[in-house]
Amino acid sequence: MSDDDQFELRLGRQRGAGTRRPASYASRVAVAARLNAGKGAARSRRFDGSRIGRGAGLGRLLSSRDGLAASRTRRTVVKTRLVRLGGRSMGAAKAHLRYLQRDGVTREGTPGELYGAETNHADGKAFLERSRDDRHQFRFIVSAEDGDLYPDLKPFIRRLMSQVEEDLGTRLDWIAVDHFNTGHPHSHVVLRGVDDRGQNLVIAREYISHGLRERAAELVTLDLGPRTTHEIEQRLRHDVGQERLTAIDRRLIARMDAGRAVAQHANDPLFHALERGRLQVLKRMDLAEDLGGGNWRLAAGIEDTLRTMGERGDIIRLMQRELTRAKLARSDHRIYGPGSGLLVGKVITRGLADEHRDRHYLLVDGIDGHSHYVDIGRAGSLESLPEGATVRIAPAAARVRAIDHAIADVAAASDGRYSIALHLRHDRSATQAFAETHVRRLEAMRRARLGVVRDPDGTWQIAADHLDQAERFEQRLLRERPVIVELVSPEPVDRLAGIEGATWLDKELSAPSGMHVRDAGFGRELREALDARRQWLVDQDLAEMEREGIRLRTNALTILQRRELLRIAARLCSDTGKDFVETKIGERIEGRVVRRIDMASGRFALIEKSREFTLVPWRPVMEKQIGRKASGILRESGISWRFGRGRKGPEIS
Repeated sequence: MSDDDQFELRLGRQRGAGTRRPASYASRVAVAARLNAGKGAARSRRFDGSRIGRGAGLGRLLSSRDGLAASRTRRTVVKTRLVRLGGRSMGAAKAHLRYLQRDGVTREGTPGELYGAETNHADGKAFLERSRDDRHQFRFIVSAEDGDLYPDLKPFIRRLMSQVEEDLGTRLDWIAVDHFNTGHPHSHVVLRGVDDRGQNLVIAREYISHGLRERAAELVTLDLGPRTTHEIEQRLRHDVGQERLTAIDRRLIARMDAGRAVAQHANDPLFHALERGRLQVLKRMDLAEDLGGGNWRLAAGIEDTLRTMGERGDIIRLMQRELTRAKLARSDHRIYGPGSGLLVGKVITRGLADEHRDRHYLLVDGIDGHSHYVDIGRAGSLESLPEGATVRIAPAAARVRAIDHAIADVAAASDGRYSIALHLRHDRSATQAFAETHVRRLEAMRRARLGVVRDPDGTWQIAADHLDQAERFEQRLLRERPVIVELVSPEPVDRLAGIEGATWLDKELSAPSGMHVRDAGFGRELREALDARRQWLVDQDLAEMEREGIRLRTNALTILQRRELLRIAARLCSDTGKDFVETKIGERIEGRVVRRIDMASGRFALIEKSREFTLVPWRPVMEKQIGRKASGILRESGISWRFGRGRKGPEIS
């Protein structure tokens, strides 16, 4: 090699097959953490969708607030609900806005007023029109613990939603209304499910779970200042004697060992005293046992028990407030539950038990002399009831129906498939209308995503565990409608004494049900109404007094029902200018279902033709058929209805 061929050796990055760039310290820590995390970490790595959507990173960041800062922050509750829109859901969305603007929710007792980001008088109808093509909407309830210190909640909600816009990186379309009708002032916010580009707005679950609440708490703390040590101590001292789940209980439960034993707080004299006082209260409630030496054992299920006690206390306070408003002096309050029997009584009021889940309640003055709180479930599960109406309430039961067994039998004989044709072939005695009821049942289960699949040809794939799926479906229905409420009479009982119609009082007099009627509250009202009705029936020569009581004429109820029917028909003739045609057994009925007519004798449907109309017994299924053509034949067992113009319309027997 000559001097001209000299070369310079430059050392660079090693690229041998067996070499690798050394891992950074942070990556080595991450690997070690993963290797030592165990099963809990393995579960946490599973995909759960919580980080999909806008605001995921901020949600995680805000949820990791410093413990000391969190203790000083003003507590705020934010409840969120995602609602699917489209079809019938738009009607429910309209009803929701109408309910939010109901009377008596402001400080002055006036109706609620919708507002938006830039206006104090938002147009709810225009908001719904803009939402018509939206896939979903978000509904928030924002309640600050010290919200009563705000003279007006609108500026707070506007700043909160402005901060949410910044966090999510998009403009938002929302309206809100403030409520002051409970112990804690709160705001309802309805947010469209689209971003500023018209695309579906997807908010990360971590932001919904943590980010919204933390942002609201930040604003309240900024407005009212952080909680002082005195305020924190005062709140904890107040919690010592409460019959509900408190912050002290949560501290004790968090320190509990596998044997449910817990030692008192030894480091902080204040918490030591508070926990000792709380444990003594829990001992009196049979929820804690003193083991000696500062050690205690908490009862199994203490958390659920205290939560249930808190809910019961809230219900009792609500009942006292509503009964005072209704000027009813009652000291004996009952909460109607699954183990309760038949309840007959007068509706005092209907209210919203849970605004977040849209659950309602009834307060009923029973014939047993007690006032009852009845959870009636979701709003749409029960029609509106006038105050003073008489109702009959029984617990609902979740059990597999005969219709589910029939579907399973047909599927078992047809390679796991069901259709109307297969049903009629399997059961020669079944009718088309009867089989169609089974299809409606399957359609309801399909919408609930419970084990049935509809094929394009109209047949259904039935799972092998169909009866188990049907039971789960019934359990879901039971949560939405825990009781069966029957409207006995829309009129108060004191107005039934002289009505020309077959009232429920007449039926009670002709065939006593054996109800225990106490001489107190609504029971006393019922006794007086029965006495007055008894005398009226005798005066009308529809009943005779006997030694044992009263005996109605054989056809008394039929006479009373026909009198009322003709009286209502005469009024409708005057209103519509059409002739009334009274139907008889065996006659065919045709016409358009116009509306429902409520009478003392029961409910009837107004069926109209071009020049005449008739009145026939009402069926709940007819509610969805109003405005449509109907035809059927009146038989002693009822009417088999066929709706729609075509011959293949649905038939309801």
